[in-house]
Amino acid sequence: MAENDMTHRERALRLVQDMGIVRARDFTAAGIPLVYLKRLCDSGDIFRLARGLYQDPNRLGEDAAHDLAEAARRVPNGVISLISALHYHQLTTQLPHAVWMTIPHKARTPTPQGLRLEIVRATGEVMSAGIEHVRVEGVEIPIYCVAKTVADCFKHRRHVGEDVAIEALKDALQKQKTNPSDLMRYAAINRVAGRIAPYIRALQ
Repeated sequence: MAENDMTHRERALRLVQDMGIVRARDFTAAGIPLVYLKRLCDSGDIFRLARGLYQDPNRLGEDAAHDLAEAARRVPNGVISLISALHYHQLTTQLPHAVWMTIPHKARTPTPQGLRLEIVRATGEVMSAGIEHVRVEGVEIPIYCVAKTVADCFKHRRHVGEDVAIEALKDALQKQKTNPSDLMRYAAINRVAGRIAPYIRALQ
């Protein structure tokens, strides 16, 4: 019994270390009985973030990056976007009051307890283009690249503010985080090329 108990404990800890933030279903899929979760939480070996969501206590974040990791685990069909993506790419001084995510148009609206989300919806190439993956706290996070993020801010300027979109465009070019060609490619996908082009010309 003790040997079996140790085996499950080691497998659970390895899973948490590898994935960063783990859902209860991930333990089940790995053949680890859920009864071990309470034991590991009680012993301090893992930390319960919310119902059905657990993390390595040594990787608990203290800033907005942690919220991105948690959102990615809890909304697996979403992509980090807009203000949250700007903040990650260091293109805004604003600290997001929530995690901004883009989800498929027909997807159910996520309502995770304890995590504030700002949701926008997209379809087709507007949803799928420009996604890159980064790792935060051991979690692989889908996030829009700089050029797509800027184009998204213009597309959703009524949500984020046109001044935020313009400032992000200027910073992205001045800091050489993207280039006019990529910006115009994603602007065309988002159907905002006519709005972005004058700003790019003015900065060249």
